[in-house]
Amino acid sequence: MAEEVLITPPGKITSFLRPMDSSKLKAMEEMNESPTHLTSSLLAVAFLTSFGSSMLYGYNLAVVNSPAVYIKDFYNRTSVSRNGTGLDGEALTLMYSLTVSVFAIGGLLGSLMVGMLVTRFGRKGTVVNSTVLVFIAGSLMGFSRICGSPEMVIFGRFITGIHSGISLSVVPMYLGEIAPKNLRGFLGLVPSLFICAGVFSAQILGLHEILGKEEHWPLFLSLVVIPTFIQLMLLPWFPESPRYLLIEKHNVHATITALKWYRAKCNIQSEIEEMQEEQRSLSSVETVSVWRLILDPLVRWQLLSVVVINIGMQLSGIDALWFYTNDIFKNAGIPGPEIQYTTVGTGAIEIIAGLIGCFTIEKLGRRPLIIGGFLVMGFCCAGITLSLVLQVHLPFMRYVSVGCVVGIIAGFCIGPAGVPFLITAELFKQSHRPAAYTVGGSLNWISNFTVGFVFPFLQMSAGSYCYLVFCCVCLAVAAYVFFVIPETKNKTFVEISQMFASKEAVPETQGLGQPDQLKLKKMNGYGTLENGSLEFDSSSSVP
Repeated sequence: MAEEVLITPPGKITSFLRPMDSSKLKAMEEMNESPTHLTSSLLAVAFLTSFGSSMLYGYNLAVVNSPAVYIKDFYNRTSVSRNGTGLDGEALTLMYSLTVSVFAIGGLLGSLMVGMLVTRFGRKGTVVNSTVLVFIAGSLMGFSRICGSPEMVIFGRFITGIHSGISLSVVPMYLGEIAPKNLRGFLGLVPSLFICAGVFSAQILGLHEILGKEEHWPLFLSLVVIPTFIQLMLLPWFPESPRYLLIEKHNVHATITALKWYRAKCNIQSEIEEMQEEQRSLSSVETVSVWRLILDPLVRWQLLSVVVINIGMQLSGIDALWFYTNDIFKNAGIPGPEIQYTTVGTGAIEIIAGLIGCFTIEKLGRRPLIIGGFLVMGFCCAGITLSLVLQVHLPFMRYVSVGCVVGIIAGFCIGPAGVPFLITAELFKQSHRPAAYTVGGSLNWISNFTVGFVFPFLQMSAGSYCYLVFCCVCLAVAAYVFFVIPETKNKTFVEISQMFASKEAVPETQGLGQPDQLKLKKMNGYGTLENGSLEFDSSSSVP
């Protein structure tokens, strides 16, 4: 005689005894243990969220490079029409620098809003509602020349930064929660692949033969509305994160519906049980604040890990590399008119490296990709320094410097570009995850802004040796990940939390047994339903 548990909304849980055939039990166990396959729904959501949100981050990083001369000319002509005199060189440089850097300021603001937004609107709801920012920004930048307003360009860049700050955290969080554990790595790296695609798209469209002409730059800046419009039309038809629905909203029926939508097999009992086990392990199902996250001794090592990898991702030198790329290519003997095509080639390398990361992460794991990526970047940063110093005496070293540029880009995109966002989702339980993304995202944007601001001065003072600083950062982060962060491949969120619990003085089991949570029976030491099956109670409904 096996006990089946009828799962209904909170407060409507009943159990009864019903004979179950042993073959049925065996089939259910095999189904629960088999890996979940990638479904069209999972793939569609990953592509929609990344295409309409993550890709815009990469696009906006690179979109201002090609029309820089035309934007400065627009600023100068506007000043003449308003004041009767043009801007001097210093004022013009300041305005353009503000146009570029205000994107990072907006990103910081957006990352600080993540915790509040995902708690109120949910994961998918936040992605959908934030699309309004893109339409506002696209309209401002698209009509800026007609209105003769440089302020519209700058404010539009600021709003796109807010959207990117939100998206960089929410999209990996959403995909990490809807993905089964054996596909979490693959889906978690899809956003980083689309970031690379965004950079590549901006480089292609910025060619003089396409949109790289003076009359096209407002259209070039405002094209971000197209992928966002496609996302807005299709994404609302997909369900919200099952974890959000169950753990935070206590909506069991909606959770089961969402899981059946995202899974190939109808038996989603084991995932429900794993979510309930996570729910029982929480001292509170309410989302914790950033301050409570910082003070919580249970997650000290997880928080430190998020801080290290997010700061390391930006201080690795990848952003600073673009300050010097054209000079490196020029020194290698590449003709000036062809440098823009060479830059497009580096964008293609980003996408190839991103694809390699996506399709190998579930086989190799998170640690090899992020450790290997940082090591490659560290050695290539040292190689750039060596080649720049020696190329005066050894002409062939110019080509070594080009190879090091390619190596840094490939090393970054294969692991450090996306794995930090994935690890942030995996290291924390439901209640702490939004605050962790707020911390990680904020540090990411602050570090991004710091590198952009400090690098020119570092380059002036240290010359070719400035890349040794980035070399040290990359090697230090690789060492930290090697010694501190465990492999999270094919682990549930509870299992990952328990791996870190051994590092803490406070027992992981603290806070179990909330009275309003769905109860599970213990079997073989695991929190699973004893020979249970998920069934609907036809007499019960969600109020």
